[in-house]
Amino acid sequence: MKKRILVTGGAGFVGSHLCERLLRAGHTVVCADNYSTGRRENVLRLCDHPRFELRVHDVVDPLQIWVDQIYNLACPASPAHYQEDPVRTVKASVLGALNLLELAHRTGATILQASTSEVYGDPLVHPQPESYFGHVNPTGPRACYDEGKRCAETLFFDYHRRFDVRIKVARIFNTYGPRMLENDGRIVSNFVVQALSGAPLTVYGDGMQTRSFCYIEDLVDGLVRLMDAPPDVVGPVNLGNPNEITVLDLAHHVVRLTGSRSLIDFRALPVDDPRRRRPDISMAAELLGWRPTTPLEEGLWRTIADFRARLRAPQPVLAAVGLGRDERFSPLANFLAAGKTGSD
Repeated sequence: MKKRILVTGGAGFVGSHLCERLLRAGHTVVCADNYSTGRRENVLRLCDHPRFELRVHDVVDPLQIWVDQIYNLACPASPAHYQEDPVRTVKASVLGALNLLELAHRTGATILQASTSEVYGDPLVHPQPESYFGHVNPTGPRACYDEGKRCAETLFFDYHRRFDVRIKVARIFNTYGPRMLENDGRIVSNFVVQALSGAPLTVYGDGMQTRSFCYIEDLVDGLVRLMDAPPDVVGPVNLGNPNEITVLDLAHHVVRLTGSRSLIDFRALPVDDPRRRRPDISMAAELLGWRPTTPLEEGLWRTIADFRARLRAPQPVLAAVGLGRDERFSPLANFLAAGKTGSD
């Protein structure tokens, strides 16, 4: 059955790929984004599609619309962005969840929350199953994102228990692929941009901390499978790649695949940076029949090709539409000038 589907944060990295997947499946897609970290150019090719609608909207404000399904992806997802305005980040997670849950309650829509592996904090259990309550610092610099997402999960399950709202909760682990922002501060984009520009690759700590990287197409497939699963499959469900790699090994992979001569620049480990991160995806495999299939090297090749094409093109001065502001910036120039990087 074809549906009318709302994707908040739909002009972002994950959201734009999800919009394309849903359109290919024959659905009508309403993409809502305030462009704080999303880009209109990510969905520009879709704007002439007869079943695609683009709305400039911030989820901290209620949205009046009729839909069958809601994917809530609206929140800055990288440390450089969610720490830039932590209060706004909390509002996006908490008020956004409330507004969209109310919308789902009114319309009878099924709603999926894009939660995060950050709810596990710096985990003491490895790999991390959904039953693990986490090890999170509620007052640290990452707390605006960690605790905002944890609170959003609480709201989802309370609306489910009290109002019978049909919910799905996905805990997303590190994801990479084409359309990542050049200046988003996440590890794959950091390394690729630095390698392609000949700058040193910034590695925090000794580089022995681990991450597990899931290619964007695999993640989107998991999100769609979770949304389309039977009503009693509510989650939370981990979606990520269980193949673990050290940050230092990833840096060497990127240098090799880009043909760069960049060196490694070791810096102090940021506060609350997780030492290990790897999902237990047993639940996703059992309930959704889902496992990631894209090898890391293949995904990195595609990601590097996308960055190479964008960085060779003239850097436009873009308008960034945020909450009551209109500033102009060059993403690559700001990234290299600020030197903002992280391990996520």
